[in-house]
Amino acid sequence: MSQSSSSRSPAPNDHDLAFNFDMFFKAFKLERKILSQETINLIHSCLMIGNLQTAVDIITEALREIENAPLSIAVTGETGSGKSSFINALRGIGHEGEGAAPTGVVETTMERLPYKHPKFPNVTFWDLPGIGSTTFTPETYLKKLNFGEYDFFIITSDTRFRENDAQLAKAIGKTGKNFYFVRTKVDNDIHNERRSKPQTFDQERILQMIRKKCQGKLQEDNVSHPRVFLVSNIDVSDYDFPNLEMTLLRELPAQKRHIFMLSLPSVTEAAIDLKRDSLRQKVWLEALKAGFLATIPFVGVISDLEKLEETLTLYRSYFGLDDASLEIMAKDLHVSVEKLKSHIKSPHLLSVEKDKDSLTKKLLKCIEMVLSAMGGPLATGLYFSKTFYLQNCFLDTVASDAKALLKKELFTEKTSLS
Repeated sequence: MSQSSSSRSPAPNDHDLAFNFDMFFKAFKLERKILSQETINLIHSCLMIGNLQTAVDIITEALREIENAPLSIAVTGETGSGKSSFINALRGIGHEGEGAAPTGVVETTMERLPYKHPKFPNVTFWDLPGIGSTTFTPETYLKKLNFGEYDFFIITSDTRFRENDAQLAKAIGKTGKNFYFVRTKVDNDIHNERRSKPQTFDQERILQMIRKKCQGKLQEDNVSHPRVFLVSNIDVSDYDFPNLEMTLLRELPAQKRHIFMLSLPSVTEAAIDLKRDSLRQKVWLEALKAGFLATIPFVGVISDLEKLEETLTLYRSYFGLDDASLEIMAKDLHVSVEKLKSHIKSPHLLSVEKDKDSLTKKLLKCIEMVLSAMGGPLATGLYFSKTFYLQNCFLDTVASDAKALLKKELFTEKTSLS
């Protein structure tokens, strides 16, 4: 009687697979990994002993957690501190965009307001009233606003942080939650200094002075080692915004990093690389799972690996290259959508794929059907290679397109010359 895939003796290629799996995830830094080290070690151990079925089960559960993980971000600060603008910036929405958090509104209640990410409904930004507008103690404030629901807190100020902010931070720390101080509107400070002192203007010196003042005040109020990030709510690619994003990723649970990376605005090459790396890991896991299923006769035939158009559409949306996003970008740059599309490849990628040698595709499909019916390591290799190659082809193309569209001066120059 033949042995099942879950109990067979390990074959030489099992060790190769385990080694490749281990090396693949070692290539990613901690803040970029979408699996915990514990889960990586567990899958690696199963591969080493040839226990493919358990490896599939672990990967399936990990993918389920990654895809369904909720992320709740609490943003608090006094009225006028730039809370709403900061929330809109993280959501990639302009102040006048649909569903934008209203700016310049005076708080009159203790109600918290949720704002969903426009593309990722599992990501919620909570606009909390500033503690200074209440008579509650920090502990009561947190309790009334359901502190346990949030993954972390961001405390904002557009000038200096006050004693209320420090007391709130210490209360948050006692709950075991992370908190971060965000000094908003530093672009206004820089602009004012440049205008008032053009001869002695030194941007780095000014930023250091603002940071030291914020940290000094918090330390006076007994906040140990306060982390202060200086940001502009207008340009999320500048100042400390990228550093804030990396810090949040590093300190989030592994299963929540994926959704946070995808939710980041694609406004820097670093943010685009984060999304690409996160999706590449997910593609690897899905391809590995597809390959394992192909070792079981007929399962590979039933499994649907041909949803190419759906996958490409999804990737374009993740990187801000969907038709709706391109229309907004074209309007901002005063060019046509067609001109934008002429500089990128992803909208035309499927038509290129469809034009490939049909005989080769038919032959590959025939071999695939035979190997799927037989099962075994050859089927695993074929399914893994096909799934990983196709999705990575899409992923690399879309990431490259997103970076190309960052070079907005190319479009503005051509527009001004025409």
